[in-house]
Amino acid sequence: MKRLISLIGLAPFTVYILLFLAVPTMLAVGSGFTDDRGFTLANLQVLTAPATLSAFGASVGVSCITAVVGALIGAILCWALAGLPENGPLRRVIDAASSVLAQFGGVMLAFAFVATIGIQGLVTVTLRDRLGVDIYAEGVWLYELPGLILPYLYFQVPLMVITFLPAVAALQPGWAEAVATLGGNSFSYWWRIGLPVLAPAFLGSLLLLFANAFSSYATAAALISQGAQIVPLQIRAALIGETGGSNSATAGVLALGMIVVMTVVMLAYGRLMARAGRWQR
Repeated sequence: MKRLISLIGLAPFTVYILLFLAVPTMLAVGSGFTDDRGFTLANLQVLTAPATLSAFGASVGVSCITAVVGALIGAILCWALAGLPENGPLRRVIDAASSVLAQFGGVMLAFAFVATIGIQGLVTVTLRDRLGVDIYAEGVWLYELPGLILPYLYFQVPLMVITFLPAVAALQPGWAEAVATLGGNSFSYWWRIGLPVLAPAFLGSLLLLFANAFSSYATAAALISQGAQIVPLQIRAALIGETGGSNSATAGVLALGMIVVMTVVMLAYGRLMARAGRWQR
């Protein structure tokens, strides 16, 4: 009876997943295996096209850069926050801000960067008129692929704080005391205990940041209006069509490629976080 009640309680969530995740995914991927004559595998050739490989390479590159930089900055912030009282005002404010900023993306984030460091942004104009510094002397990089790095870091660092801080906070003070009792120092503690214990959680958070950047669309779409340098923008181009047409089959194949990458990343993330959770219980 209790199991039946639990299953009934999961019913709304299951329906939500089916309607807004499973069914759209099946429709999107399924479109990549059909043409005017029915089922076909010929559309998979899109994955080997130079433009597709370039887009996947650019997506992986931007995701890796923002994930690594965001993870390192976030880890340093977590280490500093762990020394604050858990219920202290500063710790609570930073926790709340991280939760909000980790979800601050899309068009709003793109507009914020355009208004701040765009061609006529507040910071850009101030630096140019008062200090003679032109941040766009070598080109308008904000509206190109390198311009995605700063906006992505804006939500990558808070996400790292949210995911990695519990692992840092779970480090037991008694471990450091035991190392000191045995004649060790801070380096010995971090090298033999701290880093090995935190490594699975750090790598898991790193993979989560990679997946977050790899799947981001709205921010890139708002900043880069021309071209399809990364896979989400290439899917948009296939669906919209610059000449008025669309190619749902190409979009479906590209979506399949993204799903494969995301599945591998999230499976690895789940394994790492399961291992990290053993000593956090």
